[in-house]
This record gives sequence, structure tokens and C-alpha cells, in this order.
Amino acid sequence: MKIVISQSMYFPWVGLLEQIKLSDIFVHYDDVQFTRGFYNRVQVKNSKGIQWLTVPLQAHHRATNIDKVLVDNSRDWREEHRKLLTQCYRSTPYFSDMMSVFDEAHSTNATTLSDVSRNSIISLVRYFGLEEGRRFICSSSLNVPGRSSERLVAICGKLQASTYVTGHGARNYLDHELFESSGVKVEYLNYLKMSYPQANGDFTPQVSALDLITNCGRDGAKFICSGTTSWKEFVNGT
Repeated sequence: MKIVISQSMYFPWVGLLEQIKLSDIFVHYDDVQFTRGFYNRVQVKNSKGIQWLTVPLQAHHRATNIDKVLVDNSRDWREEHRKLLTQCYRSTPYFSDMMSVFDEAHSTNATTLSDVSRNSIISLVRYFGLEEGRRFICSSSLNVPGRSSERLVAICGKLQASTYVTGHGARNYLDHELFESSGVKVEYLNYLKMSYPQANGDFTPQVSALDLITNCGRDGAKFICSGTTSWKEFVNGT
């Protein structure tokens, strides 16, 4: 049983969808401290280069957990995002598909960053047919205490996962030996960053998966194809 435990990202890049595809269980890691990064913003492309879709947030204490961070709805940022996506992608072949996915994600008018990001991921997952045979769980529902690697191992144990799949950033903090001694294998994603027909200049893999939809439609699923490598091979570069 393979598990991914990841903070949710707003319409994330293809790499997160690849982690989901490799997992049996995906845990939205939502009851951990919000930090700056790609959790409330994502890149898209237009003819001028990279643009950003950013979810505005209400003022919050730096120790606030993701599931408690409130979205700032004092302006219609969703409509701003729609307009930017239209500007970037209206000439692409699957523009209507992409906008339908965007609108589905925002159909519930979520109020927390956790809900907004989770809804965006699920909408992408449904479009590419990645939900079948997988469980999606919020860490806040598990009642598993602890911090850092100890908590991740405990979540793996509670959900009876034998393999933990993660992205490259975990290399800097993960206690690999703790996982191993607990009977949980660690695998890192081996990002292929497969290029696909992409509008607006040279290919870049770091943009939102909305870009994959609008350029390739459902056939874009074939570009969600990275595998994994063991933690020892990854860390030692072998």
C-alpha cells in the first residue's frame, strides 16, 4: 500500500498529480503550519511569459495551520483568475475543458485555503480519471499527534501503508532510517518532466496542470507518467 502525504497546492503542477497516480492513499496534510511557497499560488503562461494565480489570504499568525487560514474574499479574486486564464489560454484547443475544471473547483465557494486547494486538486484528479481505486483523506481527520518524520510514520502506520512516496524537498528533513526501522519503505518521485505541446513559448514543466488540460485535453493523462526511486539511490545519487 503506497501513501503520499502532502500539503495541498492550488491547481498544482503535473508533478503532484504524478505522486497521486503512484499512490493508493493521498493524505491532504492540512493541519500543519502554513508556510510561504506554492500552496496558495501557481504559475501559468501567456505570450509575455510566466504569470501567477495567487489566492489572497486574510491576515493570520505565522503559526496558523493551513486548515485555519482564511481566504480574503474582499475582492473577486476568482473572477480575476478566470480573466487571466482566458487571456493566457483562450486560443488553446481545450480551453473550455480547462475552464470547466476551474469552475468546478470553485463551485462551493470555499472559505479556507485548505478547502480551496483541496477542491482544485480533486477537480484535476477527476478530469484525468485518477480518483479510481484511491482514497483521499485529510490529516486533520486522523487524530494522529506528533511532529515531522515521527508523525508521518505514525500516519503511515494508522493507514497501514507500506511505502511512503514523496517529492524531492523531503530530502532535507526526512528521517529515512526511522521509516525503515518502522517497516515503511521511502521512495522519491523520479520526475521525468515530460514535454507536451504547450502554447506560449518554450516548454516549462513548472506551470499548473491546468496548462496540460488546456493544451492536451484528457489525452494529457499520458504525460502524467513519472516513476520512483528508492531513498538510498536518490540520496546517494546512484
